Amino acid sequence: MTKAASRKLKVFQAQIGFFDTVVAAPSRAAALRAWGVRQDLFAEKLAHPTDDPEAVKAALAHPEIPLKRPAGASDPFEVEPGGLPEPPPAPKSGKTAKVETKTKGKTKPKPEPEPPPPDRSALDEAERALRDLDERRRKQEAALRRRQAALQAEADKAESAYLEERQKVSAALVAAREAWREAGGRD
Repeated sequence: MTKAASRKLKVFQAQIGFFDTVVAAPSRAAALRAWGVRQDLFAEKLAHPTDDPEAVKAALAHPEIPLKRPAGASDPFEVEPGGLPEPPPAPKSGKTAKVETKTKGKTKPKPEPEPPPPDRSALDEAERALRDLDERRRKQEAALRRRQAALQAEADKAESAYLEERQKVSAALVAAREAWREAGGRD
């Protein structure tokens, strides 16, 4: 069993970007590493331990893997949530917020057409690239944990074999020393 798995996990929560996140980790430092941040979110009161039953259950099902949901949502925490939170409606600009007055003979001014939404393709691609990078890192960490467990098992086996062999050799040494003394040898 690896060291991390044998230690008790705590569940921490933080809002990072557009997402509320939780992670089950043995320490605050481990939680920060799992989130991939260097600043101490705990010192800045941006992260904290949580005892929300749904968050704890979800986080403990995926130890040391950050789970997300859109900020402010009550959706369940997931490894890859479905989408971003809905932004609040934008305030009306000065041009469209003008109060129109009724005057005889005059027509109402035509409303200005809404500008097309900005192109999000670059942002979508960057978000996809980040998700892909995070997924590759999660797989890499899982493979490293498996290799570490295999190395630990090999080290444990080698230690057991050494102790068993040392016990046999020590017994042979004691027997040889006794035989030598009985034959008249002196220390």
